[in-house]
Amino acid sequence: MSTDYHIVLTPEGYAKVDRELEHLRMVERPQVADRIRDAKQFGEFSENAEYEEAKKEQALIEGRIQELRHVLQNSQILQDEDIPTDKVGIGSRVTVTDLETGEEWEFRLVGSVESDPDKDRISDESPIGEALFDKKVGDSVDVTIPDGQIQYRIEKIKK
Repeated sequence: MSTDYHIVLTPEGYAKVDRELEHLRMVERPQVADRIRDAKQFGEFSENAEYEEAKKEQALIEGRIQELRHVLQNSQILQDEDIPTDKVGIGSRVTVTDLETGEEWEFRLVGSVESDPDKDRISDESPIGEALFDKKVGDSVDVTIPDGQIQYRIEKIKK
């Protein structure tokens, strides 16, 4: 069986997915099973809202567990030597300047699975990620966002 990796994760991203999977398996799954068992004591299932709600939650948890297992089984962990610094790539820490405001912003380009814009982890599939991918220090790019157009200049690329 050949392994065809489609998901690239930083070591931190892999650890985060692994922790979430462990939490779902060891904490949330048993809790919802207890709720289902307790709800069964309330009688007729067709009229038991508590039971129905717990079964729906169980389905969501099981679906998320399967999704996380798929991510872990089909992912490649990005090694430090695989992170480019000569051009923007997955794992790169990139400093850009907004050419209109002069503001600098540093973020890490990551795969979509571990994207978290609030923590400056920008997906390679986002408009900003796509625009900057494979660009070099000194390059300027136009990024189309919902509010219009932003122009960034790449100042630094590091691991």
